[in-house]
Amino acid sequence: MEISEETVHTLLAKLPLLKKEIQKVIVGQDIILEEILVAMLAGGHCLLEGVPGLAKTLMVRTLSQALHLSFRRIQFTPDLMPTDILGTEILEEDHSTGKRFFKFNQGPLFANIVLADEINRTPPKTQSALLEAMQEFEVTYGGKTYPLDRPFFILATQNPIEQAGTYPLPEAQLDRFLLYIKIGYPSAQEEANILSNTTGNKKAVIEPVLGANEIQQLQLMVRDVSINNDLVQYVSSLIRATRPTTTSVKYVDEWVRWGAGPRAGQALILTAKARALFKGRYAVIMDDLHAMAYPVLRHRILMNFKADAENVTSDNVTEQLVKAVERPKVVLGR
Repeated sequence: MEISEETVHTLLAKLPLLKKEIQKVIVGQDIILEEILVAMLAGGHCLLEGVPGLAKTLMVRTLSQALHLSFRRIQFTPDLMPTDILGTEILEEDHSTGKRFFKFNQGPLFANIVLADEINRTPPKTQSALLEAMQEFEVTYGGKTYPLDRPFFILATQNPIEQAGTYPLPEAQLDRFLLYIKIGYPSAQEEANILSNTTGNKKAVIEPVLGANEIQQLQLMVRDVSINNDLVQYVSSLIRATRPTTTSVKYVDEWVRWGAGPRAGQALILTAKARALFKGRYAVIMDDLHAMAYPVLRHRILMNFKADAENVTSDNVTEQLVKAVERPKVVLGR
């Protein structure tokens, strides 16, 4: 689909407006908001992790209000069944003929934005119901395939400190998330602003900024953002360096059990392109790659038992890799 230059400028001008609308409700969290919007532009899904009370659910709900998109929230619980997410067949009767037939009744997954709240509270059987939807953007039930409306964007939340009654996401499902975003505590000034803004009667009014067609156009534009071949080679070297079998980085050999696969490289390039477009650029620079390396690799580098015991995280590994892997000699950005 050819997009006119005028449309390109109009759409790019709306991205800062979208972030501004969300910030009417969400105080601070600039980097978190940027990463969520980058994932949306790249056409992927996000896993948000943070302790209770950091506005994870509010952030997703506010995003949905700033977009002309359908939104559904699914509260994941231990007794949630796959049919509660996907939908189920119900028996209906044609009153004119008296014949009975089964009709598929769509579940809450059939929406543009789906909030999977506390996704790690439901058993693996129910978690796996999301796999096909996240990868193929369709749902199969009773031998029939039902396409999901596009754009389709799953934002899942989980609480890192609660262990009782939770089921850790399997690696195959984690890999379906384009970005794994960790939400930290606000600064002192931000927390004071939150307390002031949320304890009165005044409520922010969110104005929708982008619709489904506009988001799909932006996703096409992301694919057209250019990236230097040297940077592509750098991404390949960075991803390969995460694997203990092929790395030359001793830090990885010591702490990593399994490294990232090729999908991590695809995710890094795609999100770097989306970040460049979000910043108003049409070419990827090194800053884009380094900024997105952490949320891209966070759930794709599996640490060994020694790392768990010493509290060494995948973010620590990514930090060492960014320092160790040789960069192209002539690149834009740092």
